[in-house]
Amino acid sequence: MLNVFTLANGRLFQEEIESLDELAHVQPVWVDLEEPTPEEKGWIAQHFGVTIPEDAVDDDLEESARFYEEDSGELHIRSDFLIDDGETPRNVRVAFILFKGVLFSVHTEDLPVFRLLRLRARRIPALIEDAKDVLLKLYDADAEYSADALEGIYDSLEAVSNRVLKSDVNDQTAGEALAAIAREEDLNGRIRRNVMDTRRAVSFMMRARMLNAEQFEEARQILRDIDSLDSHTTFLFDKINFLMNATVGFININQNKIIKIFSVASVALLPPTLIASIYGMNFKGMPELDWSLGYPYALGLMVASVAAPFLYFRNKGWLR
Repeated sequence: MLNVFTLANGRLFQEEIESLDELAHVQPVWVDLEEPTPEEKGWIAQHFGVTIPEDAVDDDLEESARFYEEDSGELHIRSDFLIDDGETPRNVRVAFILFKGVLFSVHTEDLPVFRLLRLRARRIPALIEDAKDVLLKLYDADAEYSADALEGIYDSLEAVSNRVLKSDVNDQTAGEALAAIAREEDLNGRIRRNVMDTRRAVSFMMRARMLNAEQFEEARQILRDIDSLDSHTTFLFDKINFLMNATVGFININQNKIIKIFSVASVALLPPTLIASIYGMNFKGMPELDWSLGYPYALGLMVASVAAPFLYFRNKGWLR
């Protein structure tokens, strides 16, 4: 099934096309193909004369194959769009083909940015005038979606800060904080990759001289928005690194406390071990062997030799 969008009274309307005959009766400005079948690709080739490449949404395309123009006038752009669903954030490759006033988009799953544009185009009159407007508005919505995702990272890191930057952080709290920080770092990196890719795509459209004066100014505004997002991602990377170092530092402090306890216990048990070793020797000349109070004396000496180091370490504050 193809999602075909037509312009009427300044608004974008969506139609679902299930056959080639239905496609022949519409004049779309945008044709959206989500996981298209070979049959649907054949409809596009037969009706519009546009061939959808088999590797249109491959992630391993060379950089030179992501932005180019065919001799026939087809303009090809491959861009990454962000999906932040709270569980598995990811970048999804979308292939755009602009040909004879119609924009074709090919992708493997539904995208929040596409849903946002469809909603706005139905509600706001004259938002879109042609296929190039559709592409620009998609990139504009993508930058806004990335900004919203960055705000979500701010909120998540603030919650992590409240848990970590307090007087007592146990290993479980620190482990949960590290997991949360790692998720936000991954999302922040994907956002940065996404806005960098959007910048390159918009810059390509400007260099291709395919935009009118109003669209060119809109493209420049998108680039300015992306520049501001770059500074935010840099700040978030610094904040993430700080929280990561702080959390690891608290884990090291907790481990040092455990090691210190074992060290103190080892030092405190050395004197009684020495006393027991001395009185465990079987020499005939040892005067305490015939002493009736020798055994309780040795035990008391051992207890005293353990208590003395513990009292000393306690007064020094090493047991806190």
